[in-house]
Amino acid sequence: MGYAFTIPIFKWLCGCETACYVHYPTISSDMLSVVECRNNSFNNRKIIARSRLLTKFKLFYYKLFAYCYGVAGRQSNVVMVNSSWTQGHVDQLWSMSGKTWKIYPPCDVMGSMSLPLDRPVTTGDEKLIISIAQFRPEKDHALQIRSFHRFLSNLNPTEKSNFRLILAGGCRNHGDEARVNELRQLTEELQLGGQIEIQTNISFSKLKELLAAAHVGMHTMKNEHFGIGVVEFQAAGVIVLAHNSGGPEMDIVQKIDGKRSGYLADDEESYAEALQKIFMESTHEERVKMQKEARKSCNRFSEEGFQEHFQQAVISLFQ
Repeated sequence: MGYAFTIPIFKWLCGCETACYVHYPTISSDMLSVVECRNNSFNNRKIIARSRLLTKFKLFYYKLFAYCYGVAGRQSNVVMVNSSWTQGHVDQLWSMSGKTWKIYPPCDVMGSMSLPLDRPVTTGDEKLIISIAQFRPEKDHALQIRSFHRFLSNLNPTEKSNFRLILAGGCRNHGDEARVNELRQLTEELQLGGQIEIQTNISFSKLKELLAAAHVGMHTMKNEHFGIGVVEFQAAGVIVLAHNSGGPEMDIVQKIDGKRSGYLADDEESYAEALQKIFMESTHEERVKMQKEARKSCNRFSEEGFQEHFQQAVISLFQ
């Protein structure tokens, strides 16, 4: 949103000590790469990606914006970031290498840790996969539906009937509602109408019900800056299947003492393979062990941890 550009105002005009906590850089090297490679993406329209001239203009604008963004950001006395992914981009764009504080955002993990871990997967029982994310284009819900379809294609008819995918999330505007309609159309085209359900703007109590019942939580956003929803899956005892990039890859879904705390994937095939491993190739005991390791790792993202590290970072402003 460009909030970094307010820092010089307070620094230069008012002589203030300044600090910032960056969750998502206004611009990143990933955005520059998408434009430079002329890839069609949610932030690079097809009409621009197809035109060399428009690509040159947009790339010039992005590089100029990135330079100004770096100048503004460097005026902050204390720079805090919410993840390793954000830290890498801020260090590069603001020339702040070695000067940023990585402080994970406060996640309300304690409320979900009381949910039971024991969710047996036995023949004939429903096996529930959930996705919890706003229906924004970058969340790539279509990849979840296609991956689920690919996974089911390797099962016999009896096995297929035991699986269900629920996509739950908020709709902010008509654009989100249109995307939901497109997802429902994709579901019908793949003949999965009876096994995929889309729920919009659900209540908090309904969200808790889904977290308590789900076996797997899917996340498909590329370069998610952190991924609080992924942490909430782990805290609730839901096995995570997240995109192999950004915060989930670099900070959240990591091996704890050599033990797996979830799965990572990056395309339709790898997501389907991960679902196969979780449901068809691992034992109940192995899944429970993974749930326990994931839940244990959530302590890194607690509200208490955030408060402690935040105070350590900003104390220099008052000395």
